Amino acid sequence: MSPRSKRNRLLLLSFFSSIAYFCFPIPHSSTLLSFGSLQFSSVLSKPRTMFYFQLVIMAGTVLLAYYFEYTDTFPVHVQGFFCFDKTFSKPYPGPEDDSKAPPALVYSLVTAIPTVMILIGEVTTFFVKAEGAQEKTIVTADCCYFNPLLRRIVRFLGVYSFGLFATTIFANAGQVVTGNQTPHFLSACRPNYTVLGCQSPMQYITERRACTGNPYLVASARKSFPSKDAALSIYSAVYTVMYVTLVFRTKGTRLTKPTLCLTLLSLAVLVGVVRVTEYRNHWGDVLAGYLTGGAIAAFLVTCVINNFQQTASALPPLPPQRPQPPHGMQLSTLPRVESPLEKFQDYRTLRSHDHQPYLCPAPPDVLLPSRRFISSEV
Repeated sequence: MSPRSKRNRLLLLSFFSSIAYFCFPIPHSSTLLSFGSLQFSSVLSKPRTMFYFQLVIMAGTVLLAYYFEYTDTFPVHVQGFFCFDKTFSKPYPGPEDDSKAPPALVYSLVTAIPTVMILIGEVTTFFVKAEGAQEKTIVTADCCYFNPLLRRIVRFLGVYSFGLFATTIFANAGQVVTGNQTPHFLSACRPNYTVLGCQSPMQYITERRACTGNPYLVASARKSFPSKDAALSIYSAVYTVMYVTLVFRTKGTRLTKPTLCLTLLSLAVLVGVVRVTEYRNHWGDVLAGYLTGGAIAAFLVTCVINNFQQTASALPPLPPQRPQPPHGMQLSTLPRVESPLEKFQDYRTLRSHDHQPYLCPAPPDVLLPSRRFISSEV
């Protein structure tokens, strides 16, 4: 096996191991929950090891995204094309920086908007929440407390950053594996139809040296499916919309959250529309990008961070307590229950004083407990 193939397998293994880790998360911190005067602690072993393990996973994901984006470690699959194919004959729209939605603007928005929303939401929630219901997390065994506000911000932004790089990896991997051409592929390729012997539009060209244009533009024109900008924009929008919907609590108006959520989703859809109208992607590429980014965002929110809910350990059930008499009340003051045997004894005494023959009553149908047992219970 060549060194390049070994490196590719190592990078892919690190990425899929990170996916497996987030699918089956390992607790990485010890919690101390405060509820009034009661405190219940749950100490987990080796929290620092888990923290370092997460740092390694994050570094591996960033490294894999870098190799996909800025190196030729993973070569693009070369697909053929038909002569004079009108699907790929759209005019060249120019470099990406000349687009109405340039990558710099898209990447800035997908980074800034969720960060600002999470900071606003967490700071507001932290100061509004009651002091007794706040959670504290133990970082070390020396009773050093980690601020719950900072912990939640780091957690949500860390998961968001991981998903952002994961979306980039999935989009780049799809582009490298498929090698689908953009609508302006032939304008960037500039094939010499005379040399290639194109006589009819049904002739299929498979030669690797068919293109005479700029190799960099040709390689970029082979990366169309799925649309990376559409995937990143919809991932950011879905993640932020789910955060706003699940965390924000607005009582003054019912249109604040819907307006904000629809605005974010509209911006993400607008990015895909711009990609199609500028002949940089097909409609199918944009829809595939939407599906990829939306699925990753929904998975991280629902399965990894549990819908932005506060992590709290279940309290141990209290043992059942037997009822006791009120404090300061003596047992002699409680109501006394008269036994049926006492009534029967009084009846016999009364009949004996009257010097009348005693008639023994019929035996009862139900056996009564002894007087000693009844008196002890009373």
